[in-house]
Amino acid sequence: MALPLLKYAPTTQNSRVKALRVGSDEDPKAVSMDKAMDREDQNFVIEAAYRQIFFHAFKVDRDRTLESQLRDGQLTVRDFIRSLCLSDTFTRSFYNLNSNYKVARHLVEKLLGRKTFGKAEEIAWSAVLMTRGLQGMVDDILDSQEYLDAFGYDTVPFHRNRVVGSRDLGETPFNLTSPRYDAYYRGILGFPQMVYTGGPARSYPERSRQRRGGFPEDYLSIVRSLPSMRASGSTASADIDYMAKIPYRSIGR
Repeated sequence: MALPLLKYAPTTQNSRVKALRVGSDEDPKAVSMDKAMDREDQNFVIEAAYRQIFFHAFKVDRDRTLESQLRDGQLTVRDFIRSLCLSDTFTRSFYNLNSNYKVARHLVEKLLGRKTFGKAEEIAWSAVLMTRGLQGMVDDILDSQEYLDAFGYDTVPFHRNRVVGSRDLGETPFNLTSPRYDAYYRGILGFPQMVYTGGPARSYPERSRQRRGGFPEDYLSIVRSLPSMRASGSTASADIDYMAKIPYRSIGR
């Protein structure tokens, strides 16, 4: 028998209060299919869904059938999100490589757009994941009243409440706080690796490419123009009187 979702409480009273703040560049941008007017807008919604669940979807990870059904109105955005969470890509590249606690935390962050309410909520969802599997947990989250109130049927989930009062910078995005692989598998795969993210590489200025002397390559043409130092007739080194060639100065001179 499947265990019901265990009771858990928000970590603070502020979790029950709706955020009140002025506009900011870090405010979440809702992406909804019901506001898509043309195919370009529909593609933008689809890309946002892939980024939310996979962070990045390669060509082999995309499902053209689901995308076509979403464009034709046969699927809602919520159904599309459900299919991505239950896809072979998500199961193979994330679910099978992490613990139940990590999967529960990741799904809450990605689907509900908020952090988990401490370890208690992670344990509660881990129990659902253990007894009903990945599909049971995804169905419970997407059918919950919290998800429907926040995103409805046609809005891609997003990181809610990134702006924090009395702070210049908001919360760190979930894809940075919750990496794709757990620490155990990051060690096996050789992570973390040095990744250059500073934009295009800086090139040397033109003046630094000018040779100012001291390069052996600059004298190669001069050496090649010199006559050969080797005599035309080969002389054995054993026949040369090296002592006679040493300069000698007598004391009496």
